Amino acid sequence: MEPDLFTAAAEERQEKEPSSSPLAVRMRPRTLDEVVGQQHLLKPGSPLRRLVGEASGPAGPSSVILWGPPGTGKTTLAYVVSKATNARFVELSAITAGVKEVRSVIDGARRASGGYGKETVLFLDEIHRFSKAQQDSLLPAVENRWVTLIAATTENPYFSVISPLLSRSLLLTLEPLTDDDIKDLVQRALTDERGLKGAVTLPGETESHLLRIAGGDARRALTALEAAAGAALDKGETEIGLTTLEETVDRAAVKYDRDGDQHYDVASALIKSIRGSDVDAALHYLARMIEAGEDPRFIARRLMISASEDIGLADPNALPIAVAAAQAVAMIGFPEAALTLSHATIALALAPKSNAATTAIGAALEDVRKGLAGPVPAHLRDSHYKGATKLGHGQGYVYPHDLPEGIAAQQYAPDALRDREYYEPSRHGAEARYADAVEWTRKNLGRKRS
Repeated sequence: MEPDLFTAAAEERQEKEPSSSPLAVRMRPRTLDEVVGQQHLLKPGSPLRRLVGEASGPAGPSSVILWGPPGTGKTTLAYVVSKATNARFVELSAITAGVKEVRSVIDGARRASGGYGKETVLFLDEIHRFSKAQQDSLLPAVENRWVTLIAATTENPYFSVISPLLSRSLLLTLEPLTDDDIKDLVQRALTDERGLKGAVTLPGETESHLLRIAGGDARRALTALEAAAGAALDKGETEIGLTTLEETVDRAAVKYDRDGDQHYDVASALIKSIRGSDVDAALHYLARMIEAGEDPRFIARRLMISASEDIGLADPNALPIAVAAAQAVAMIGFPEAALTLSHATIALALAPKSNAATTAIGAALEDVRKGLAGPVPAHLRDSHYKGATKLGHGQGYVYPHDLPEGIAAQQYAPDALRDREYYEPSRHGAEARYADAVEWTRKNLGRKRS
């Protein structure tokens, strides 16, 4: 709702006594130029730039839906618009507001527009929590531009926002903040008059751990920084040591450099633990990677490779599980992605193991690289184009589906590789049935053991 007497008084106190507000609130950008990250949304002429300008009439600013994970700046962007725009700004939260509050804002917007020529910007936080009927109540106001809507959501709007509202708004996707983005914000908070005013310093080792803790969430970074700074000052220290930060946020620094040896060593240990069927060790290394802020997509890619390299047909479900995990991770991100990665890691670690698929393609590639190839047998060559018959292509080919057994005893490999065998299945898990199948088919193909 629009600010009441008490809200206005609280905001006035925050301006006079900045320290009464959390650091994350004090460091909110005042202009779009101070916003960290999201530069793809802040180019000249972008919808957000137009919202803080004086665009009006048939080419006035459009309503927008801001979609992104927590801590990427959705509320911050709305706050900047509220400070910079010449329009009347009203804020609602879908957690506490309903149709009654929405209609009240719309009625106020129409009065302000008709009586004073004042436009209204409505910021609706967590729009995904609104029911279909509640979202429907916004449609007339957005369609007729009685209000310019800025809606924020952490959920996929294609599933959580009704189609008519989506079609009347521009969907702006916020990207996760990078470590460099968070670092810039932290450095600004350390020195800015609105922040810590240079009261403490942050050495490199502590800063690296703070960035890991933040996980791309600006609010989390500033909250941890403020708590650690307070703890350091209480000790009479002007430098935030790593131990102080650990004690403050109750998370130990994990020795893990995402660009160095630890990155590859821990990833290697994860895969080797899965290969060795030690589910507990695998979960330990997975936890280290998660806690260190490793990209969940990197972990998921390693699991997909492991599913084929070390499990293969011993458990044909291993690869689908790993692929499904990778797709889920890409959709949900951390922290929930940790559950999906755990699910896949446990399944792969406890699956029966076989590297037969790995050694099979390795042996086949080795022969090809040695030059063991030769021409494709004439009866297997393409015979669909004009003149192929004259060349003898396709002649003598036996169609397996015409035979009762469904297998034709004819030569498939080039002459140089006629009796070569690459796939040597294990008897582990489901691959035992593939071992029986390959033995039977080779016999019925009339193959001689190489």
